[in-house]
Amino acid sequence: MDELLTTDEMATFVARGFLEFPGVIPDELNAAATDELHSIMATWGSPARPFAPASGDPWSDIYPDPSAVGAVLRHPSVRRIVDSLVGPEAVFDHDFVHFKPAGDPGFQPLHADAVIDPNTAFDIQIFYFPHAVSPDGGGTGFVPGTHLRRVHETQVGRYRHLRGERRWSGPAGSILVFHHGLWHRGMENPGSADRLMYKIRLNPTRPQVRRWAADDLPDRTSAANDHIFATFDPTRIGMTLRHREDWMGEQDHRLELIARAELWRYLTGDAHFDLDWYHSRLERRAGLGAVVS
Repeated sequence: MDELLTTDEMATFVARGFLEFPGVIPDELNAAATDELHSIMATWGSPARPFAPASGDPWSDIYPDPSAVGAVLRHPSVRRIVDSLVGPEAVFDHDFVHFKPAGDPGFQPLHADAVIDPNTAFDIQIFYFPHAVSPDGGGTGFVPGTHLRRVHETQVGRYRHLRGERRWSGPAGSILVFHHGLWHRGMENPGSADRLMYKIRLNPTRPQVRRWAADDLPDRTSAANDHIFATFDPTRIGMTLRHREDWMGEQDHRLELIARAELWRYLTGDAHFDLDWYHSRLERRAGLGAVVS
């Protein structure tokens, strides 16, 4: 396993707002973490809660040995995610244990775990599934590509059955990582097995610039004039960043390209990166000065 995320994985995260890593945590650790998560739920909010972290703690220090949850967070498959997206200096924001008994019809409205946020820098949320989630078990619902919409909490809760919405299912030991702005919700559990999931939010403390395995970036970067309606190189990273979700109309997709280019500029430190000339034409005209009538 690579120690850091790849350029392609980073571009997919920028375009879609999530990455998924099925079955990367071993079964023995999943079993130990399941027991600890039940203990955390039983003692939540009390001094008896084991290994309770505080907001602002260095993420590398939380849940120290012999915590099984800490062992999950320090597993190489998780560490590479954290180091690449928010850096090893990231701090703990909060966490929560989500439990949904079999047959529970309740579900959350669609929401984003953030207030309206104008910042380009972002937090990540890691979802850990210590047991398998079957397709009929509900799982976490989320809408790929919504992370740059900058909405307020449950403002989007009125939306139901958006085209392309995912209901996550997969093997035990799976990890999902979200940009903090991705729309998601806890789903009902019509299945026959209880559902358990652990979620943790981490904040960056330093610029998130080229923290991944970026050695190939010069060879993968699209030129600023890489333009789908002019000339473009389909082997470059721009094609990944242009990914269009099922819910996007033409106008939505173009707005997303502008937002994705801004985020890629931040992550790469390349102030001239562009997708399909949107930023370039605006910045060129801005340099001409105001029109005098």
